[in-house]
Amino acid sequence: MASILDRIFAAKRAEVAACRALAPLEELAAAARCAPAARDFIGALRARAPAIIAEVKRASPSKGDIFPGLDPAAVARAYAAGGAAAISVLTDRHFKGSLDDLRAVRAAVDSPILRKDFIFDAWQVFEARAAGADGILLIAAMLEREQLRALARVAGELGMAALVEVHDRREFAIAKAVGAALIGVNNRNLHTFKTDLATTEALLQNERGGALVVAESGIETPADLRRLYRAGARAFLIGESLLRDGAPRAALDALIAGFGAAEAAAAR
Repeated sequence: MASILDRIFAAKRAEVAACRALAPLEELAAAARCAPAARDFIGALRARAPAIIAEVKRASPSKGDIFPGLDPAAVARAYAAGGAAAISVLTDRHFKGSLDDLRAVRAAVDSPILRKDFIFDAWQVFEARAAGADGILLIAAMLEREQLRALARVAGELGMAALVEVHDRREFAIAKAVGAALIGVNNRNLHTFKTDLATTEALLQNERGGALVVAESGIETPADLRRLYRAGARAFLIGESLLRDGAPRAALDALIAGFGAAEAAAAR
């Protein structure tokens, strides 16, 4: 039986093929290169402690609706006012997202923006930059090593960061081998959608690499933030726990305050 990731990827390939027929690569690349310069995504993460990448996310295939009626611009403004270092926008239709959500966020805030989607084609990288994204997500579980390297290179040429997402030792080694400056450790297994914070702890044990590590998924409480920071993560991608009660600013405030002044000072 195909995994959730396999089914989404198959649908994404068909979707991108249809979109490419309507917008040739050359035109999209020109639009991307004419867009305002990308913001410094990694620099924004290094400037804050804790560095929260707060996510605009309507739903998920495993949990259904998270924030019915979500207004991307309003949520983004709440995140920016609450001290998020950057904002992630889910643009895949399986999460009820779209590139219009990213455009709305770009128009609403000056924060660096990550396009979170299932990216496998340079056409999507140019599409992200043309829409105002400052970084893209690249998922090691769905990309060959040379695909990963090539897509990260295109992102870099456009001034964008590439967050290379991994969830096991093999993928972590590949991310390092392609020179990723930003590595996301997903505590959620994309094949089973089960979440375990110990994933980050295991992968970062004795890790001395130079990449900035982002812990992703399953972060609910300040205690989770402190646990993952002590494991070696220096940024945290958080969505569902900020959104599910419909008060993203209050949820973000509580997480950052609970992280603790001592931890924040040490993190700097």
